[in-house]
Amino acid sequence: MRLIFKICIVSCFIFQPVIFAQTLEAKIDKLLNEKFKPEGPGGVFLAAKEGKIIYKKAFGKANLELNVAMQPDFVFEIGSMTKQFTAVSILMLVEQGKLKLHDEITKFIPDYPTNGNSITIHHLLTHTSGIKDFTSMKAIKDIAKSDLSPKELVDFFKNEPVDFKPGEQYKYCNSGYVLLGYIIEMVSGKTFGEFIDQNIFKKLEMNNTYYASHEKVIKNRASGYRDREGYVNAPYISFSIPYASGSIMSNVEDLLKWQNEIAAHTLLSPVTTAKVFTNYQLNNGTKIDYGYGWHIDAVKGKLVYEHGGSIFGFKSMGVYEPASKIYVLGLSNCDCNSSTALTREIAALLLD
Repeated sequence: MRLIFKICIVSCFIFQPVIFAQTLEAKIDKLLNEKFKPEGPGGVFLAAKEGKIIYKKAFGKANLELNVAMQPDFVFEIGSMTKQFTAVSILMLVEQGKLKLHDEITKFIPDYPTNGNSITIHHLLTHTSGIKDFTSMKAIKDIAKSDLSPKELVDFFKNEPVDFKPGEQYKYCNSGYVLLGYIIEMVSGKTFGEFIDQNIFKKLEMNNTYYASHEKVIKNRASGYRDREGYVNAPYISFSIPYASGSIMSNVEDLLKWQNEIAAHTLLSPVTTAKVFTNYQLNNGTKIDYGYGWHIDAVKGKLVYEHGGSIFGFKSMGVYEPASKIYVLGLSNCDCNSSTALTREIAALLLD
């Protein structure tokens, strides 16, 4: 009887994790199958714990016209998740002594009209500069398909009236990250695309991650869609417009590698990495729930670092819980299918 009892106890320890994993997979499958239909645009979702993949599946179609099913390694435009790469690039240059977080932007762009205000690199990183978000300007439709240089893009919005004085409010601002990309170019002597490719993508062996291009043949590129009482192809936008605020393409495994290497301090020292994930404050002491390129939030009462992206035809979201090193990613090839709620729900399941 003792032997039988011992065998039963051992069996429980062996099979309990297996049963849990199967239950978790079934719950995630249910969530995603309700959202993504086999005949419509799809998505790829990944969940990892302690840096290891515990769930990765594809849903729906990657290309409706060619009837191509989505695959887990397909490449998506990730929109504003690009801001993570821009922020880390700036901090790499800080560690190299080429700029400081409290440098004023006029040090690099002398003709930028600050109207007597002190606008710093820190303000750009934290969306507290007060600079007008160029994506909210009506005239953006006039340049959306134009290939602009970074200077031309900055000139497009630099004379707009500011929304508030630096540090007085938090207001999400793509213009700030355009300026950061321009500053990276001036300080490094490389284009923004060259800098991130050489210093991040190649260094981390992110072989399916690119500064986006319409011309380049990119293996396993998913097509983007919109729902306009029926699916339509996403409109064309020059990638010079989202630029350093939103022009990276990647897949889920490369983005997991990115998050793992951030946690391992491969690109930045532990001290600098801590600055990335600090919950910064306004001038009056109010916390803004944003670090450098990541939102600071909570899921199930647990601290998480997250960011999403939206660009014509695509949605993205990544949620990282540092205590258990849980990372959930969702990439969608229709801007009608937000990944935000789904990734947070999956993260909650893992935390349960």
